[in-house]
Order: sequence, then C-alpha cells, then structure tokens
Amino acid sequence: MSDEHRPRTGFIRRLFRLPTDAQPATEALPVVDDAMAVRVLDLAVRIGETMLTTGATASEVTSAITRAASAYRLEPVHIDITYNSITVAYHRSGDDRPITILRIVHRSAHDHEKLLLLQALLADIESGLDIQEARGRLRGIRRAPFRYRAITVIGAQSVLAVGVAVMFGGNPVITVLAFLAAGLAALTRFGLARARVPYFYSQVTAAAVITIFASLTPVLADWGLPGAADARPSVIVASGIVLMLAGLTVVGAAQDAIDGFALTATGRILELTTQTLGVVLGILAGLQVARMAGLTVDPPTEAIPLGAVPLQFLGAALIALSVAVINGSGMRIIAVSVALSVVAWSGYLLASTLHIGAAPASGIGAFVGSFVGILLARRLHVPSVAITAAAILPMVPGVTVFRGLLGIVEAGESTGALLDGFATLVAAGLVGVSLAVGASLGISLGQPTRTRLTEIIAWRTRD
Repeated sequence: MSDEHRPRTGFIRRLFRLPTDAQPATEALPVVDDAMAVRVLDLAVRIGETMLTTGATASEVTSAITRAASAYRLEPVHIDITYNSITVAYHRSGDDRPITILRIVHRSAHDHEKLLLLQALLADIESGLDIQEARGRLRGIRRAPFRYRAITVIGAQSVLAVGVAVMFGGNPVITVLAFLAAGLAALTRFGLARARVPYFYSQVTAAAVITIFASLTPVLADWGLPGAADARPSVIVASGIVLMLAGLTVVGAAQDAIDGFALTATGRILELTTQTLGVVLGILAGLQVARMAGLTVDPPTEAIPLGAVPLQFLGAALIALSVAVINGSGMRIIAVSVALSVVAWSGYLLASTLHIGAAPASGIGAFVGSFVGILLARRLHVPSVAITAAAILPMVPGVTVFRGLLGIVEAGESTGALLDGFATLVAAGLVGVSLAVGASLGISLGQPTRTRLTEIIAWRTRD
C-alpha cells in the first residue's frame, strides 16, 4: 500500500494518547484513618476551646479549628459553637457515621498572652509541625499559669481607677481616693472569687464598697483634709464602674452577633447585661447604706468636664496599660495597647470638636482604634481582641452611668428628676452601643483592608 493510501491513524491516535514523557505522574492521595482523624479533631477542638475561654470571638475560634484540621489534611469539618460548648464533626464521603467531638467550655478568664501563644502554635501547625509535638505544646499552653500574681493584678486595677481620675483632672486627693477605693473593690472581688461566690454577687458587693467609700469624701473635707473639699465623689464611683466593666466582652458580643453566631452572641450579651446589672444594684445599695449612715452624695447637675488634653491622653494610656496587665498581656501587647488608646482617644477628641454628641464621638473613636489595631495586629503578632478592648475602655461612660443612678435615687417623688435620671442612663447605654458598633465596624473593615494591603506589598516585593 502506497503512502498516500495508508490510513492516517497516527493523528487520531495522538488525540487520545499522550507521549509517555508528557503523562503526569500518579500521586497517592493522603488518606486519614479514623484514629488519626480523632487525634486531629481533638487537637483542633482543644485549641478552639482554649481560645474561646481566653477571649477570642466565635469567628476567630471557627477559623482556628478549620486551620488546624486542614493542616493535617482533615477537611471539610463542620463546626458548631455555642456560648458554653464546641462541637466539631468530620464526615468522610461514603462513610456511614461521622466522627464528632464535643467539648464543654467553662467560664472564660481572659488571658491574652496565652491567646498569643495559641496563634503562634497555629502558625507552626500550618508550617508542618508534627501532631504529637503540637499536642505537647498545646498541653503546655493550657497548663501555663497566669502571667501575673494576684497582687499585681489588684495593683493594676487600682492604677486603672487612677487613669479615670486623671482623665477628669482629679486633684491628688481624689486620685489617691480612687486608687484606694479600686484596690478595696479588687480585694473584695478576689476574696469572693476564692470563696467561689458567683461573679454577679461579687460585682454587687464591689460596687457597693466603692460607692460607700466615695460617700466618705465629704467627711474628709469636714476633717480639714487639704483638697478634699474640691474632691468629686462621682469620679471615684465612675472609676469603679470602668474597673468592673473592664472584663466584659462588649466588642466580642457585638462581633459574634454581626458574624452570625447568634447563640454565642446571645450568651455574651446576657452575661454582659447581668454583670452590668450587678454593678447598678451595687451602686444603688451603696447609696442607700450611705444615706442610712447619714452620708450624702450630691448629684452633679451636669456632665463632669474632662481635664486638660494632656491629662486625658495620660489617663487613657494608664487605663489601657492596666487593662492589658489585668488580661495577662506581655510587654508587646501592653505597648501596642497603650499606643492604640492614644489613637482611639484622638479620634474621639477630633469627633467631639465637631459637636456631634458623646455617643457618635465614642463610636468614631472606637472605630479608629479598632481599625488601626486590626491593621497592626498581624504584622506585630498580637491578638486583635486584646488591643481593641484596651483601646476603647477609656471611653466607657462611667460618670454618666453614676449620674443617672444618683439622679434616680435622689429623685424622690419628683417625676421630672426621675425621668432625667432614666434619660441619663439611656444616654450612657447609647454610648456603650456606639462603642461596640464602632469597634466591630473597625474590625470588619480592617480585616479585608489588611488582606488587600498584604497582597499589594507581596506583589511589589515580587516585582
């Protein structure tokens, strides 16, 4: 058969067959057996549990569990987080039963240095850390004691009250009294915690102690103590309110609600409401005890003005430093928290110059602080929740809350005074909501902005 009549099958054959050197090598897909899957799930859920108890939001916990499981080729995993439990399930295609692990989450105790170590562990896991070594490191992190001794934490709580007094331009007498009142309240809460008294009752007792202590200020003026006549008891109580609200997860509750974790957000909001109610009841009880003892606290007729601007920044920095120590932060987190408190307070002051009201100004300050904090958190290797909480706390309306409560107590049968007291409390509540919304908005906008900036920097570095 001549070449021109030979069937041209080579072309057709090449359409369906690749040359031997062009065929890709066959790679074995990794198969995770049931025993390994249980070990991975156990590691991931324990990381998530520890993060949740140390102050992370539900979205951060979900991301951490997913990252840990994916690093060991276990995906997809299904995660359900409530306020006091975490459930993680892995269902391999074709299997009859999924592998499910449930962990109960006990009461949270903020420990931001431990949260920092967990983030470092996650990064090492994604870099190829052996699972056995990862389990050992996690065990060490979970068993690590709190960074500071109790006396240091109590001292930091006293310094927090000093920061509030400094922000309001308090004289040396009021600053010392705020320090002593906060220290006494901190000791009260510490003793009640050792006695395993529920936290709600310790809030009530500590708030009553601070209020009674503040009512003694006029007595010191009668004794002729220099500067006591100009001392304002409202500042002492306000410092105590900020102190007792320092450990509440306002931003975390708002962030969980925005991210769609309804059960976790509801639990945190309920806890926030309960603990705040404990502070309110304690102040009311303290005012009644002071009245029965013949001591009176004159309600301020208008909002207490802040001190000079340099004192405001100094007070905000002291508050942020104290909150960081109370939450067990190391020097890196402390330094970033102090810097962000100055940034957040600058945003608040700038907004206040526009005469837009306390609540919007507080929201803007919280937004600025959290937005900048998110941009810096990953580069500086610090947890975003740690620095955000410390940055916005100086804007908590402690004085406004006390003014409202004091107005209600002193109203008597005057309907107008009673309504004024409730209006003041509503204004304080609006400030709190603005802080939560502003901080959450800063986090929500800061995360994609940070990702985009990282991509731009990486692209320019390649070029």
